[in-house]
Amino acid sequence: MNSSSIFYILVFVQLWLFSLPCRESVCIPSERETLMKFKNNLNDPSNRLWSWNHNNTNCCHWYGVLCHNLTFHVLQLHLHTSDSVFYHYYDGYSHFDEEVYRRWSFGGEISPCLADLKHLNYLDLSGNEFLGEGMSIPSFLGTMTSLTHLNLSHTGFWGKIPPQIGNLSKLRYLDLSDNYFEGMAIPSFLCAMTSLTHLDLSYTPFMGKIPSQIGNLSNLVYLDLGGSYYDLLAENVEWVSSMWKLEYLDLSYANLSKAFHWLHTLQSLPSLTHLYLSGCKLPHYNEPSLLNFSSLQTLDLSHTSYSPAISFVPKWIFKLKKLVSLQFLGNEIQGPIPGGIRNLTLLQNLDLSQNSFSSSIPDCLYGLHRLKYLDLSYNNLHGTISDALGNLTSLVELHLSHNQLEGTIPTSLGNLTSLVGLDLSRNQLEGNIPTYLGNLTSLVELHLSYSQLEGNIPTSLGNLCNLRVIDLSYLKLNQQVNELLEILAPCISHGLTRLAVQSSRLSGNLTDHIGAFKNIEWLDFFNNSIGGALPRSFGKLSSLRYLDLSMNKFSGNPFESLRSLSKLFSLHIDGNLFHGVVKEDDLANLTSLKEIHASGNNFTLTVGPNWIPNFQLTHLEVTSWQLGPSFPLWIQSQNQLEYVGLSNTGIFDSIPTQMWEALSQVWYLNLSRNHIHGEIGTTLKNPISIPTIDLSSNHLCGKLPYLSSDVFQLDLSSNSFSESMNDFLCNDQDEPMGLEFLNLASNNLSGEIPDCWMNWTLLVDVNLQSNHFVGNLPQSMGSLADLQSLQIRNNTLSGIFPTSVKKNNQLISLDLGENNLSGTIPTWVGEKLLNVKILRLRSNRFGGHIPSEICQMSHLQVLDLHKTICLAIYGAVSVT
Repeated sequence: MNSSSIFYILVFVQLWLFSLPCRESVCIPSERETLMKFKNNLNDPSNRLWSWNHNNTNCCHWYGVLCHNLTFHVLQLHLHTSDSVFYHYYDGYSHFDEEVYRRWSFGGEISPCLADLKHLNYLDLSGNEFLGEGMSIPSFLGTMTSLTHLNLSHTGFWGKIPPQIGNLSKLRYLDLSDNYFEGMAIPSFLCAMTSLTHLDLSYTPFMGKIPSQIGNLSNLVYLDLGGSYYDLLAENVEWVSSMWKLEYLDLSYANLSKAFHWLHTLQSLPSLTHLYLSGCKLPHYNEPSLLNFSSLQTLDLSHTSYSPAISFVPKWIFKLKKLVSLQFLGNEIQGPIPGGIRNLTLLQNLDLSQNSFSSSIPDCLYGLHRLKYLDLSYNNLHGTISDALGNLTSLVELHLSHNQLEGTIPTSLGNLTSLVGLDLSRNQLEGNIPTYLGNLTSLVELHLSYSQLEGNIPTSLGNLCNLRVIDLSYLKLNQQVNELLEILAPCISHGLTRLAVQSSRLSGNLTDHIGAFKNIEWLDFFNNSIGGALPRSFGKLSSLRYLDLSMNKFSGNPFESLRSLSKLFSLHIDGNLFHGVVKEDDLANLTSLKEIHASGNNFTLTVGPNWIPNFQLTHLEVTSWQLGPSFPLWIQSQNQLEYVGLSNTGIFDSIPTQMWEALSQVWYLNLSRNHIHGEIGTTLKNPISIPTIDLSSNHLCGKLPYLSSDVFQLDLSSNSFSESMNDFLCNDQDEPMGLEFLNLASNNLSGEIPDCWMNWTLLVDVNLQSNHFVGNLPQSMGSLADLQSLQIRNNTLSGIFPTSVKKNNQLISLDLGENNLSGTIPTWVGEKLLNVKILRLRSNRFGGHIPSEICQMSHLQVLDLHKTICLAIYGAVSVT
């Protein structure tokens, strides 16, 4: 058959195919059943796979399923979960909402039936952290030999990578990053998968040496082995020289301290475009005589460490004429920003933050006209910002925070109309907030906090309709809060998500303008002089997650306005004039609440005895509320509590046994200034393990409670504890005690102070004053090497000046006053206790001379010897 005939036959077939009616792709029944079995083994709490059901027979239209256009076989499964949408920015930090993520992501098990999809070539299950939780990667995946793309990143898998994965000879894309393959080396079978073009093993805690056989993967275009945090060692990087197609290489946090020729080897890769070596340990610095990075556009050398350390930017970097992005943050570089930076004329991204550069901003930086991102924050830069800044008209983000820059904001800043992010905070900038900021109509984030800027917010700021984040904290605005909101309301309010104006001298009252900010998530007016009641329109802020109104002059009952805010996560209203009764209904809709900081107001909580809140708190601070007289049993329902502040809350009750159990996970508990009574030992089944606990100023009695080694700070002062300290102090412990602060002042403790302090060696502050102790200080108190404050006044101690104190050479405050100590004040007090600032020995029975060595105590500020009997003044020492 000649070529002409073949041509006409092909044309005929093509016309016949076009004449066929269009058919909708319908999946193969057996594959539909396989998908249903696969679904049945998954946990899908958000019902993302709602379309996967027997009533919807065309599985090619199911969520995440892609079929072949002609054969209708299932080719691809896209079941990825992106965790980036579960981060929320408030309280100055990014917070991950794990509860919402858990409700959205897939869990359960990967069913072996998946292997029945013989034509599946693309499988993406990434981002589902609970899918592989506690399990190894299933070995049956190694039988799915049609796979060319496999993404199991961030799926929570543990253990070892099954060797059957090495059977996937067609695989071109493999991502196993961000899993928990702890304690294993990079498996050798991965080095035999020569079809791979993309391999990502980052943030999996592999250990040991990078195998040289990885160089067999000569088709790799993308290789990421970063994030091992120094557990991954490369004695050399010669293995990379065979990867002539490699464009992307990430060895972040690898130990390259023995790879002496790393730079020479990497520069020979002809296609290398992106190189990430952040956090690497590098060998001795040598400046190369010849450099040939022919394609390099991105270089990340942030947080690197040479051995020995260097304090300058390597000069070879300035020879990379094609460089578009340079990240060199966190390297403790000193001196001026090097002028060689002018050679990198193609730079679009420059990050020199978190160093110790101490010059002014050099003029050469203002000549890099292609710059889109410039970060010089967290340095020691000084001087003014030049008007030449206006030359950088391509800038999208400018970060100059945490420096010592001074002067006014240059007028040329108004030329940077492409700016999306501007951070000039924490400098010494002065003058008014300039009106030309209103020209930056692309601006999304504006940070001017912690500077000397003053005066009212210019009305031109209202032109910035794209603003999402504004931080004007710690300025001298001297402005009515409602004036600020009126400027922002018309254009900005609909999109603004974060507004922070802490300590900026705002005054006046909030009005219903606040209700226009319906998308705001983070609102902070801490420490101003704003007063009045919260307007009802506060209830319209349905997106609000973080609210800080603390340290103002607000009044009325805020819960009447806040009660509908179902997304509110963190509430700070402490230090105001709020008052009123808070009822169950006021709190019923606050289902997302995690933190309540509301001390220093005048609230009464009125709830039923069986009330169980609709929220689960981690922080509860309601000092000075009226919660009593009974112990608030609803706290037992809060099983995520970490911080509990119930001081001065009108509790006239004992602490129930179940309350100790409910608070077992708490790290801070304050029940001081109540009327709590009874013996702790009768309700406490186990030793106290709360790290910081304050039960002071109550009516607790009986023996002191036992402690675990977890307790860091204990205050039981101003109670009625009695008997000896012996059981408390000398109880057999399996491990040294962690206590650093102990306050047992103003109780009825008696007997001698036990000689058991050798197990309490971390103590820094000990207060035993106003008890009924007798005898002298035991010798074991000398083992408290870190002790800085010892208060034992107003007891009945006797004997000579306690010799055990001689070893406490870190003491700053020593109070032995109002006891019956006698003898002379020893000379070693002035020779050994050289850090003491306060020495109080009043109302004892010391005799003899005041030793002249006390004059050597150069830090001494208070010396109290009042009513010390038979004490003679000696030499140059004066006592008043």
